[in-house]
Amino acid sequence: MTQVTVSSKFQVVIPKDVRRQVPVHMGQKLAVIVKEGTITLLPDKPLSALRGFLKGMKASGIREKRDRV
Repeated sequence: MTQVTVSSKFQVVIPKDVRRQVPVHMGQKLAVIVKEGTITLLPDKPLSALRGFLKGMKASGIREKRDRV
């Protein structure tokens, strides 16, 4: 497991081996999620990047008509 150290300015450096596994580039925004004492960094993607990711998904059985507004 890779470890990082928090600097006096509360900054961390993403290690090179992690950057190779996850395509992160300079200036990229990361969403910070805190849940039960765990910090998670997620790449912030524009909505246009999500277009079509559900292509081919079957919508039957997901929601009942009575649940729809």
